[in-house]
Amino acid sequence: MKNFVSLAALAAATVATPLAAQTAYDTPPAAIADIVTRAPSPGVMISPDGKTMLLMEREALPPVSELAKPMERLAGLRLDAAINDRHNPRNVVGLSLQDIETGEVRRVALPANADISDMNWSPDGSKIVFTNTLADGMALMVLDIASGQAKTVMRNGVNAIFAEPRWTPDGELLVLTIPEGRGAKPVESLTPVGPAIQDATGGEEAQTRTYQDLLKDAHDEATFEWLVTSQPKLIDPASGEARNVLPARIYTEIAPSPDGKYLLASWLEKPFSYQVPYYRFPTTTAVFTADGDLVQTIAEQPLADNLPVQGVPTGRRSVGWHPNEGSLLLWADAQDGGDPRVETDVRDAVFTLSAPFDGTPREIAKLEDRYSGWFGMENTDDIILIDYDRDTREVRQTLTDVTGNDAPRVLNLRNVQDAYADPGNPIFVRNEAGYGVAKVEEGTMLLSGMGASPDGYRPFLRRFDIATTETTELWRNEGESFEYVIDLAGDSADRFITYYESPTNPGNFRLREGDAARFVTDFPDPHPELSGIERELITYKRDDGVDLTATLYLPPNYKEGDKLPVVVWAYPREFNNAATAGQVRDSNYRFTRVGGYSHLFFLMQGYAVLDRAAMPVIGDDPETVNDTFIEQIVASAQAAVDETVRRGFGDGKRVGVGGHSYGAFMTAHLLAQSDIFRAGIARSGAYNRTLTPFGFQSERRIFWDTPETYYKLSPFMAANKINEPMLLIHGEKDNNSGTFPQQSERMFAAIKGTGGTARLVMLPHESHGYRGRESVLHTLAEMIDWFDTYVKPEEVAEPDVAAE
Repeated sequence: MKNFVSLAALAAATVATPLAAQTAYDTPPAAIADIVTRAPSPGVMISPDGKTMLLMEREALPPVSELAKPMERLAGLRLDAAINDRHNPRNVVGLSLQDIETGEVRRVALPANADISDMNWSPDGSKIVFTNTLADGMALMVLDIASGQAKTVMRNGVNAIFAEPRWTPDGELLVLTIPEGRGAKPVESLTPVGPAIQDATGGEEAQTRTYQDLLKDAHDEATFEWLVTSQPKLIDPASGEARNVLPARIYTEIAPSPDGKYLLASWLEKPFSYQVPYYRFPTTTAVFTADGDLVQTIAEQPLADNLPVQGVPTGRRSVGWHPNEGSLLLWADAQDGGDPRVETDVRDAVFTLSAPFDGTPREIAKLEDRYSGWFGMENTDDIILIDYDRDTREVRQTLTDVTGNDAPRVLNLRNVQDAYADPGNPIFVRNEAGYGVAKVEEGTMLLSGMGASPDGYRPFLRRFDIATTETTELWRNEGESFEYVIDLAGDSADRFITYYESPTNPGNFRLREGDAARFVTDFPDPHPELSGIERELITYKRDDGVDLTATLYLPPNYKEGDKLPVVVWAYPREFNNAATAGQVRDSNYRFTRVGGYSHLFFLMQGYAVLDRAAMPVIGDDPETVNDTFIEQIVASAQAAVDETVRRGFGDGKRVGVGGHSYGAFMTAHLLAQSDIFRAGIARSGAYNRTLTPFGFQSERRIFWDTPETYYKLSPFMAANKINEPMLLIHGEKDNNSGTFPQQSERMFAAIKGTGGTARLVMLPHESHGYRGRESVLHTLAEMIDWFDTYVKPEEVAEPDVAAE
């Protein structure tokens, strides 16, 4: 155990190493930069009646200056106080309406410099409500589909931090707004009122993940409360007349009952916490009349800062309305103390309670495993409950009679990782109250899915007989294309809309009716200069016999027999068994879309890319599966490189490896524990697992249970063994749990301090993923230059310096 004693000293020593001076942004080759900065195809939302498509025009990439706007980092949120909303750059900048039957497109007139978000169709498909972000707030707008005209219903004051505007069953808008007269934003005093204090009284575990952007002091608490407190209003979309319906509170959810008689609201209470995000703060859930009178308090959840790893709160949780009953509540309640480590035959129970909500709740189901949600079905009070076993990874769907006495009946039980056995997902439609329910026709539920198979994805549309559990296939994707169901285009499965792509079609929407199909959009190829890229779904074996898969890309004009430098890009995943680990989860017939900071841009520089190279970590016991993490990823990496040689396009020497997040963690391990690769690229990773002591990824054990595992699974501890060049890229404001920016800073310092070759790039104002135009272009420039220097040459000279 002597090694563990020195961890803190080693970490502290590495932090002190100075970083390089800040430099100007770089750009990749002009041909790549041109592709990156092109606007993408419009996003699409289909109306509930299946007659109209909303086309949402998007910007390519915002400038970093948009990300640099002042940000409040509070209680796990990133907020923009100027507009009183989430801190996000502009995305949707224009709207058009397309008639699916005729193809007619009508552009919607919007205010200058529109910044559109929070879009919601009315249940009948006649209108869309959305917000438009201004310089000083958020406006509420409504688009009338018949006229194509959008009007401003409320000039300013929308507070959509927790809940976007929604339609009520009677056609009004339920909107959270900034309370009138709330006063000025709290000003931080230069003289603190005192220290920030946290207590641990002993005797109770509090195993919290390494959350970021948490509250730090009294000023943070005041600012958080000022920003997120909202006033619910009901607004007439025609006249704009508004009325307050509930007092101002920190509402996180608010929903009308399907019959429109009640409102279900949840709000945060004090005390706030400096240890966990807002969604673990004390929460009250209550029912009110449509006029705002309190009917009944349903649940009062205390501060949840002491949950076990992967645990849930005790008491009533996930409270919601039954979509097909007038005013019936459902919720789950843990029967194991919320602790997944407890052995029990009943882990959760589900209850209902009807108006006036003062009676005894009715138990409708006992669940063997953890409650994971439910959904309603068209024209029935029956629901399908879902529970999940974290050990076996089995997911169960159970038909449950809510108001009657029929016994629950299991409809499907499978390993959630078994893609070949996936029955598909329901096609959802909206009922008259605006709630989503599964489409049901004559006792059969419509299901769509990817249709994973050994030959690749073959998406389908099926009928599932609820009584017999038999399925009937209505349609399956065939030929040299990849096409899957998006939505119905009417009241039945006779007409439906698909998304279609092929090696030459970048992705467009089709209307299918019987055996006939026609395109309803014609979005162009976003990068015709890349049309010569070859794409192939390949399979190969690991030394231990495990089947592996990857998607192989060869550059335009590749000649068979040529030896190319190779990029292996991957992300490790855990599996219970080899059979599911080796399943094919892709299609040979997808369009090769390249954008953002994608590693596929290496194809334009003469590299072959082995994308999504399988790195399965297999173990029948999820508690100990990580004990062989390193051995398994090294074996998978070796198999991938050997396959490039066997196929003739790789020489087994000029190979680089890369990954993002957990893929960066993998990259560091591969460079430390093998000599398979010449160099690596690690973006937004975590490398010292002692800094995430209460679990990471799927690891359930905490550091003090198995310190030797945390040590072994920290590539930081093996920094002295990384003898290949490693490029580390990280956003300076990464908010992902576990991947603090200091993870890359300390990893770089450790490699440099032990004589290795490394480069650290910290991107200003960027989070876990990178969105700013300059950041994306610079990331690509760094990646290409790194592998051009250390992977691509036939012979690579030893670097003259220990680190850059």
